[in-house]
Amino acid sequence: MSTSPASGVAAEVIAVHPGPPLAGTVSVDGSKNAALPLLAAAAALGRPVRLSNVPDSTDVQIMLALLQQADWYVAQPVGEPTTYVILPTETSRGLSELAQAAHIRASYYLVPALLARYGQARLPWPGGCRIGARGMELHFKVYEAFGDRSQQGHSSYCVEAVAPRTGTVSIALPFRSRGATVAATLRALTTGRPLRLGQPNLSPEVLSVLDALSSVGWETRVGEHVLTLSPPASPPTAPANWTVPGDKVEAATLACAIAATRGIARIDGMQAKDVGPFVAALHQLGIPADEQPGGLTVRAQETAPTGRSLRAIASLSPAGLDADFEPPLMALALGLPGTHLFADAINPGRHGNLLAQLTRLGAEIEALSPTECRLTGPQQLTGAGVEATDIRTGSALMIAGLTARGVTTIGGLDQLRRGHADLSGKLRTLGADICEVTP
Repeated sequence: MSTSPASGVAAEVIAVHPGPPLAGTVSVDGSKNAALPLLAAAAALGRPVRLSNVPDSTDVQIMLALLQQADWYVAQPVGEPTTYVILPTETSRGLSELAQAAHIRASYYLVPALLARYGQARLPWPGGCRIGARGMELHFKVYEAFGDRSQQGHSSYCVEAVAPRTGTVSIALPFRSRGATVAATLRALTTGRPLRLGQPNLSPEVLSVLDALSSVGWETRVGEHVLTLSPPASPPTAPANWTVPGDKVEAATLACAIAATRGIARIDGMQAKDVGPFVAALHQLGIPADEQPGGLTVRAQETAPTGRSLRAIASLSPAGLDADFEPPLMALALGLPGTHLFADAINPGRHGNLLAQLTRLGAEIEALSPTECRLTGPQQLTGAGVEATDIRTGSALMIAGLTARGVTTIGGLDQLRRGHADLSGKLRTLGADICEVTP
């Protein structure tokens, strides 16, 4: 049972019991990882944006609160619970202290909008999942390329816009950083300068921002090696209408839960192309999964385990396996024959979190390095008390609990809800025996 360090009082937990194969149809929420940069892009655009399919996760609510504190108008149209209208207010009270920015990683996406509105951005270092320090060195190099100046302190940082410049900004990223790619894209938007970005991150979350910019007149050319942006000759003034894509990570988590219980179910609300590498991993494990327009069907009742080794190596390459897919796949692979290799050098802290928590359930996992491990299945897990130390570890533990003997109790729900508004409710829709307990 989880306890609150401050009070010693037992905190809310999720209790997961093994049960029947999952079945039915469920829809995913909008993607938290896509909604956050789109909200920052809406603030950077400088005119009204109507953003739909916004998830109700904690991180998104914090981002909306930060926009309001920084003098953006944020409202929900009546009868549209997943839609927000964002636009700058006509008057400004001056740059506020945005203390809540320390609670989410994506607060750094707000820097371009703050620079455009106030000439400077002062923010605490980003927080979020407990997976180690969140480096921003590459972000600062991006801003420096635009002529901005940065200062770093112990608990906060500041970026200042210096003299306006013109002409194309050319930047070559040393690796495909999603955060730096978004930073460069949004700074180009706020300065109105063309951008040529080498080795960009081309994840679905970045592409959704590029699609949003294209819809308001920016010319975007996307290549594996170079991304170019050119501003419109005469920017449109009408309100923009953008949509947050469906959550590919929530879809993968639900798919692994269905597969682990040998169920058959359909997952709606996401683009099949966004989960291509993940579906390929399911096929390698012998699990039938069919991609359809707007959804994915998992037919795990027909699973024919291959016994082959799954190599789930997190990658930033355009066709690579997203690091967020590794945790649910690891929880699934524990119940399938074969010797499976997992590696995540992108988020080594999360990788270590996950192994420690799965071990509490009796998993035998060989750590080959701080970022690489190997396991041989099938293994029988036993329910125990575990902790959602970060979003993806929490969701993977829910999958593991569906097949473990006895009851698995998962604490740290504040972490899980940062990325999923109601993952346990979606699993219950498919027949999972899950309940939230407040002692």
